[in-house]
Amino acid sequence: MMKWLFAPEHAHWLTLGAAVAWALLKALILLVAGLKLAAWLAKLAGKTMQRTRMEITIVQFLQRVILTVLQIVLLLAVVQLLGVPMTSMLALLGAAGLAIGLALKDSLSNIASGVMLVALRPIKVGDVVTIHAVTGTVEAINIFQTRLRGSDNQTITLPNSLITTDSIINLTPDTMRRIELVIGIDYGDDIDVARATALEVIHADARVLSKPTPDVLVYELADSSVKLGIRCYAGNADYFGTKCDLTENIKKAFDRNGIRVPFPQHVVHVNPGSNKTIRLTAPDQG
Repeated sequence: MMKWLFAPEHAHWLTLGAAVAWALLKALILLVAGLKLAAWLAKLAGKTMQRTRMEITIVQFLQRVILTVLQIVLLLAVVQLLGVPMTSMLALLGAAGLAIGLALKDSLSNIASGVMLVALRPIKVGDVVTIHAVTGTVEAINIFQTRLRGSDNQTITLPNSLITTDSIINLTPDTMRRIELVIGIDYGDDIDVARATALEVIHADARVLSKPTPDVLVYELADSSVKLGIRCYAGNADYFGTKCDLTENIKKAFDRNGIRVPFPQHVVHVNPGSNKTIRLTAPDQG
């Protein structure tokens, strides 16, 4: 068997096989080393941009773009090393790119939207936003998708094209947010007493900001309650906890001062001398 392999008529096959194996080995070495080098260069570029105090959103996006471009260049170099003619390769890539572009038009739209998000900067990493009825903290704006971290620590991934075509509510630009509570009181209760009680609770909470001044307004004379609008401001970090505590403490203060908060109930009126019972349902009285 060994004599057959090394026979003169089979020598060219051995030479060809050795050449192919050597080419594949070189391509593999280049691919592995190139991937590591591309990752290192992209990371180095990210650190360099951070040292220039560039915004982290732009840094992350450009770092991923640089890594993708380097990987594409590496792939072309590996293919050329294997002996594939570059002209034919570019023609093939052009045809494939057209077909892929038509098939992945939504993905290309996400890429364009990602560029818009980075360029126009309606949101950035660290912002608390509401997009498409979803609220969370922006963790990363990638080439195709944007990742949010929800209040319950869930990961929320949104396509970039959805973000640019939907309304964006950015809750972070200012350092404070307005807390607005709508609480109904009974028509028989004194509005001034209810207002003073609510303001006392608000002023007792150190997280509530003194400017703008908290206020309590009559929002509506509803069917079975007087709806009060209780408004004040707190820092972004204190917003949710302050709102919950104020709701609880105002209810307890109203109870102590005899101020009733109406609730939905059924009122039954019996007509004397008749077997009929009339049922009236009170509307929402909150």
